[in-house]
Amino acid sequence: MAAPPTLTAPMATIGVPTEIKRDERRVALSPDGVQELVGQGIEVRVQAGAGIGAGIDDEAFAAAGARLVSREEAWAAHLVVKVKEPQPEEFTYLRPDLVLFTYLHLAAYPDVGRALLEAGTTAVAYETVQLEDGSLPLLAPMSEIAGRLAAQVGAHLLERPHGGRGVLIGGCTGVRPARVVVLGAGTVGWNAARIAAGMDAEVFLLDRSPQRLRSREAERRGRLVGLVSSRSLVERLVPAADLVVGAVLTPGSRAPMLVDEALVQRMKPGSVIVDVAIDQGGCIATSRETTHTDPVHTLHGVQHYAVGNMPGAVPFTSTEALVSVTLPYIMVMAGRGLAEAVTDRPELLSGLNTADGAVCHPGVARALGVATRHPMACLR
Repeated sequence: MAAPPTLTAPMATIGVPTEIKRDERRVALSPDGVQELVGQGIEVRVQAGAGIGAGIDDEAFAAAGARLVSREEAWAAHLVVKVKEPQPEEFTYLRPDLVLFTYLHLAAYPDVGRALLEAGTTAVAYETVQLEDGSLPLLAPMSEIAGRLAAQVGAHLLERPHGGRGVLIGGCTGVRPARVVVLGAGTVGWNAARIAAGMDAEVFLLDRSPQRLRSREAERRGRLVGLVSSRSLVERLVPAADLVVGAVLTPGSRAPMLVDEALVQRMKPGSVIVDVAIDQGGCIATSRETTHTDPVHTLHGVQHYAVGNMPGAVPFTSTEALVSVTLPYIMVMAGRGLAEAVTDRPELLSGLNTADGAVCHPGVARALGVATRHPMACLR
């Protein structure tokens, strides 16, 4: 089957729907981003009210040149840019000639993957756009924010009025600080560890890569120790921790399970788990996805915070950070079409998750249990 016309030709319209996932207040474009796109002759349709949760009113979008439209008109654009994966009530808007650009995390949300395949939609996921050096440029700002929030949230939940052990994360004179174990030294883990160390916690940062830990060494500060991870080390450190942060990622695939239920049962009552990996299925066996409205569930006396869109807690900061990295990709896709855009931005190929009813990313295909089609074949 031939590729839809929008893959091989410029896209004249961009749609920005209001996010409807529970407690999601970010918006996929800022007024500055709209102005840049309109200046390139591209029509930008913003659903009325899309930016209110992030503190951006309709007048700001209109002044930047956007058309304020209904949800249906926003979804009818050639290229739809979002923050989070389509929700079930949005599946009806998916279609073969649509290019969708958003966070998808299909390993954690297989129903979304099936809906995209059934509709034949071309979907490019922010979180799997990967540069040659292995970095994830469109995931990095949200990972940075989520990591910093993880330390803040953990410190808050350790307080007795919020269900914790009554431990001050930084301790005080003559009293030891909280012990924090961070699983994974990527962007999330490093930011969580750095902020926790900045609050004077005792921090153990675990990662399987000595090279990654070595690269963090120059910025290490406070009571922060980097350790090469192993099963036995995790089994020793987790039960003694006041706060455990799950911060591992395998692009496109489910997160590896690092802490089983038996290990959680050995943790101290009132201790805290923040599973940032929940949007890839989670790396703690006892985690289940929660929301900003109801963020914590307690099991075996341990508080679990596993909000699937943590950066949504700070929507203004998150929107600005997200648009700063997605806008160049939006401009090249809209201006040249996706098939031509990969010439300028070859990393977009790894971002291609579905097209023409096929899965184009091997990690996503493994998670969904389907065959993979090479991404270049999806664009022909």
